[in-house]
This record gives sequence, structure tokens and C-alpha cells, in this order.
Amino acid sequence: MTEREAVAHLLRRATFGPTAEEVDAAEQAGFTATLDRLLAPKSTDRGATATPTLGADPAGQLRKGASPEQRQQANRRRREQVTALTDWWLERMIAAEHQAEEKLVFFWHGHWATSVRKVRSAPLMLRQLDTLRRYGRGPLGPLVDAMLRDPALILWLDGQKNSRRAPNENLARESMELFTLGIGSGYTEADVKEGARALTGWTVDRSTGVARFELRRHDSGPKTILGRQAAFDTGSYAALLAGRPEAARFVAERLWFRYAGTHAPAPADLAGPDTVGTLRRIFTTPAFARTRDTLVKQPVEWVVGAARQLGVRPSALPEQGRRRILAGLNALDQVPLRPSSVGGWPAGAAWLTTSSLQAKMRVADLLAQAAAPAVLARLDAAPAAGRADALARLLVVDAWSDRTRSALTPLAGQPQKLLTAGLLSPEYAVS
Repeated sequence: MTEREAVAHLLRRATFGPTAEEVDAAEQAGFTATLDRLLAPKSTDRGATATPTLGADPAGQLRKGASPEQRQQANRRRREQVTALTDWWLERMIAAEHQAEEKLVFFWHGHWATSVRKVRSAPLMLRQLDTLRRYGRGPLGPLVDAMLRDPALILWLDGQKNSRRAPNENLARESMELFTLGIGSGYTEADVKEGARALTGWTVDRSTGVARFELRRHDSGPKTILGRQAAFDTGSYAALLAGRPEAARFVAERLWFRYAGTHAPAPADLAGPDTVGTLRRIFTTPAFARTRDTLVKQPVEWVVGAARQLGVRPSALPEQGRRRILAGLNALDQVPLRPSSVGGWPAGAAWLTTSSLQAKMRVADLLAQAAAPAVLARLDAAPAAGRADALARLLVVDAWSDRTRSALTPLAGQPQKLLTAGLLSPEYAVS
């Protein structure tokens, strides 16, 4: 693998999708310096758009006995806030200069898999994103502790229904099974029940968006969890889970699964002292290089990467254009803030279906039509016989297969159709 191929592979995985200019700069800097810049950026992220001002949670402003009209108005405002937040995050994914940080937030969003459809609050989802952004780069313990107190996650997994008198096991079960230890890691049903007792006492105040601990609802008695006996509460329960060696292995394997795929098994001893350390080990292990062109892009990765490379900013599109992008992601079954289940989104061939191809065609056509004039000019500047190669450079595709090249060549004189075809190619579907 050449230096350019190595840094292009790194950038395709660590970011949502690099531009040709970013690959040029990385090739000049070298793999090690590029990795350092990705994982520890020193500059201010000029592309990170300001956090949106959503206003108060409409549900929290409803009073007891609210009229049907008032409830309809609150629901309409809630939907508007969710759309505004989704638009903002997609714009930030595209424009962010600290791409690795933004993609890591998206990874954690899928890992903790909280859906606004049940939470029904854009402000609470924004608060959760802020938590993932604040703690997601560091060690696991503080992240687990913060998430088990997160209002959106508490509502998502019925933590507000978990009390001393009526324990609810949802949050305890998923915190072990999906978030820290993994299935088959040795915990038992008894551990889940005791974990639920440790997490009792939390409620969410919709009017303020704050999770509050109510001592009278908490079971303060001794619990035995994973062989340890103590008067566990949320903090000590989080520390227990995060400190287990199974948790370090499980989270490292989940990072490998999303950043490297299933083509090669996760190497042993992949877990670092924190998330950034684990990512550094992932990107530098020899097995990572062997995963090139094997990982199917998730729909959000595909859309955001294409928008970056074509110079498209959703905020500059007409309202109808922004809605078509969201409609496309909805048809592709991956809309930010709406994971399909508590287990997160699928991966691999699950994204390669007949219906997904039809949805991709519509989105690819929209993005090609919205491509920046400079992008079209670069394609036009190439000789007709070299436009397929110019397209490969633009989309950061290492090489076209003979079959794809034969399909692209007749479109050399039609730049927008050439862009659409490139976005729909098998080579662009993977990273």
C-alpha cells in the first residue's frame, strides 16, 4: 500500500469522508502526523457550527389539563425542534474540521442508541450529544457514569419508572448487555436485578430537562453485583461495570466493528487507557490496513462524505432540498437521533438492498445537482478521456474496476450524471 493509499484509508475510516485536498495534505504530512492531527487536533474547529437554540421543551411547558389544541401545538413545536436539531447535526458533520471527533460522537450515538421517537425531546437529545462529546474521547468510567444519569437515556430505557418499590430492569440490563460488558460476558439475571436496584431513584423533570435523584425512591440496601457486595448506587455501579476487563474488551471490539469491520477479527489487547488510545491502536495495527475496501458505508457516512466532497452544505439548499436529504436518509433507515433499536443500527450488507439503491439514486442525483461550481469545473478541466480518473480523485476512490470505468466513460461529457454514477458505484459504497 502506498503512502497515499494508507492515509486515504485512514481518512475514510476516521472521518465521514475526506476531500481530495485533505488526502493531498495527509500524504505530504505522512501517516503518523495525520493520525496525530486527527486524534489530537490543536486548532479551533472553525466548521463546528454553534449549538442551536431550541427553546424550551414543549412537553415540559404543558400544564395539567391542557386542551387538545395546546397539545397539538406542543407536538408541532416538538417536531420542528427535532428537525432543526437533525439539520444542525448533519451540517456540523459535513462542515466540522475536527472530523474524527465528530465521527466519534456519531459512533457513541449509535452505541448508546437513544431515539428521540420515545424521548420526544430535542433539547434532551442535544444534551446527550453534548455529554457524548464531552466524555467520549476519554476513559470509559466517566462516560458510563454520565450516561447512566443522562435524562434522555433514563427516559429511553424507563429509568424514571425504576423505584425501590417497583424496580424496572431495562436500564440495568442494557447497561450490561449492550453498553459495557456484552452478551455472554458472565453476568446473570440476578446481577441484572441487583443492578436495577442500584439505579433506582431517578426521575426526569420535563420542565427543566434535568434528571433528579430522589432518595425516597432509591433502594439503599446492600446488593451483590458481579460477585461484589456493597450498597451500590448509580456512581458505584457505573464504576463497577466500567472497571471490568470485559468492558474494556467489549467497547474496543465495538470500535473495531464500526471502524474496521468484520473482515479481520479484532486483535487482542486492543483496548487503550481511553477511547482515543483505543482508536490509535486500531488505526496502527497491521490488521487495519488489510480491511481496506471491505467496510460498507453507513447511509449517514455515505451522505455526509458525498456532501463534503461535492461542496454541498444543506444550510445553503432550499427548504425542499434539506427535506429531500432527510427523506433519503429515512428511506435508507438511518436518520440521526433515531436509531432503529436499543441495539443501534445494523452494519455491512444490511445497507445493500434493492430499496436502498433506489433511495440512494434519489439522494445522489440531488447532491450532484447541488455540487459546487468549483467541483464541476475540476471535472470539466480534465480531458474527456481522463474524467473517470478525475472523478476517482474527487471521491477519494483508489481505483475503478474495469466494469465501473466502462459505465463511467460514456458520461464524461455530462458532469452531473458522472457524479451521480460515481456516488452509486460499488467502489464508493465501501471504504
